[in-house]
Amino acid sequence: MAFTLDPLPYPFEALEPYIDAKTMEIHHDKHHGTYVAKLNAALEQAPQLQTWSLEDLLKNLSQVPDLIRQVVRNHGGGHYNHRLFWNILTPQSRGQPEGDLAKLINRDFGSFESFKEQFTLGATNLFGSGWEWLVVNPEKKLQLVALPNQDNPLTNGLIPIFGLDVWEHAYYLKYQNRRADYISAFWNVVNWKQVEENLHKALLQSKN
Repeated sequence: MAFTLDPLPYPFEALEPYIDAKTMEIHHDKHHGTYVAKLNAALEQAPQLQTWSLEDLLKNLSQVPDLIRQVVRNHGGGHYNHRLFWNILTPQSRGQPEGDLAKLINRDFGSFESFKEQFTLGATNLFGSGWEWLVVNPEKKLQLVALPNQDNPLTNGLIPIFGLDVWEHAYYLKYQNRRADYISAFWNVVNWKQVEENLHKALLQSKN
């Protein structure tokens, strides 16, 4: 089964003024769409992988044939990363996490403000293109990881629950070279309810 590009769960303009409609349209339709198309094209060369889930591909890159491994890493990662990203954004952000997510953030980072500062610093200082991630590690603790390009934490045995795209295409139309302004704006549109759902799923997976 070929992978598909799901529609955004909200209109392109829903996240304004923090993320503009044209950026959302290009980012989703063109950039994410290209990742999906190139991933499917690569997998046509490896029929034995066409029943694998996206998660299985990224967790088991060493088993992907050499000929397409880097393409799957780049474009499979791009598909997974963006699929998660769109769903952790919302025009109705509640401002900060609650429930189990808030408890674990307080446990592992000291406070939400400390977590926010550390995450912002990692995203700001990431050189070039990539992502800042909040992950669940094998010890079932929360951890911050910065990865280049479209690399995904699953490849390193970590489960991503929250991430920020700091490729220039994610913000350049509105913010130009002001990555810090984009990161600051991002906190206004986080779907913490979805992040908590991602946390619960990750904790269940880590038991297996």
